[in-house]
Amino acid sequence: MAQLVSCMAVAHAPGMTGWFDKAEPGQRERLQAGYADLGRRLKAARPDVVIGFGNDHLLNLPFDNLPDMCIGTAAQWEGPAPWFQDWLAIEPFRVPGKPDVAHALVQALDRRGLALAFRPDLLMDDNFSVPLKVLTPQFDVPFIPVHMNCLVPPVPTPRACFDKGALIARAIAEDLPAGLRVAIMSTGGLSHDPGGPRYFEIDEAFDRWFLALLQQGDTERAFAECTLERMRAAGAGGTPELIAWFVAWGAAQGAPAEIVCYEPTVGLRCSMGGVSWK
Repeated sequence: MAQLVSCMAVAHAPGMTGWFDKAEPGQRERLQAGYADLGRRLKAARPDVVIGFGNDHLLNLPFDNLPDMCIGTAAQWEGPAPWFQDWLAIEPFRVPGKPDVAHALVQALDRRGLALAFRPDLLMDDNFSVPLKVLTPQFDVPFIPVHMNCLVPPVPTPRACFDKGALIARAIAEDLPAGLRVAIMSTGGLSHDPGGPRYFEIDEAFDRWFLALLQQGDTERAFAECTLERMRAAGAGGTPELIAWFVAWGAAQGAPAEIVCYEPTVGLRCSMGGVSWK
């Protein structure tokens, strides 16, 4: 049996690396401390591979035929995609992939009734470049990206994402190689609306309400109240990325989350923060 050794979710906004100086003093220090804490937790878990779930931002997947999820199967990943390098202020990096594990996971999920797309040529923008830079700055932990459709209708519901996360956790435990240590890192959100009418706003009330739902571990209430419509009201262009957090929550079997950090960083045009499950 493989082992799920770490499960966390973080916001990945480009301002975290691209214009971090625009965050208010105090917020910067607390975010740096919080993300450093998450990085230490990830390192302490000693994962053989990190599986990341995050919005594709329409960089790779076809607009007119979007899969819910597309698993990356390359032996090595390069990032950020050229157009994003200056914007994110992240030097080009390489991170090893894990194609044998990626293919095994695709096949295991297919046998369990979840047929997912897979590709070896996915590009990374802020969805994975920012959290990898902040949490694993040496880029030395093998990585499998899973690009999601978080914005283009029909978008999978939070409950559907939670159920997929639970199924993925079972496939990891029962179908991946014995002794393999796996971490799940979901990325996206919190409230933001890039290019939309709430571009320069933060919905702090929504963020704190959402984080409290995770902290309470009340999945049925979350499914009933944290709908896609509620997420879109908090920023249609970005907040629904939080469905990726439901994948991690499902993998954690609905356990209460620990809020490691949260800051309503208007200057970064996105609230930032992260949670961890035991």
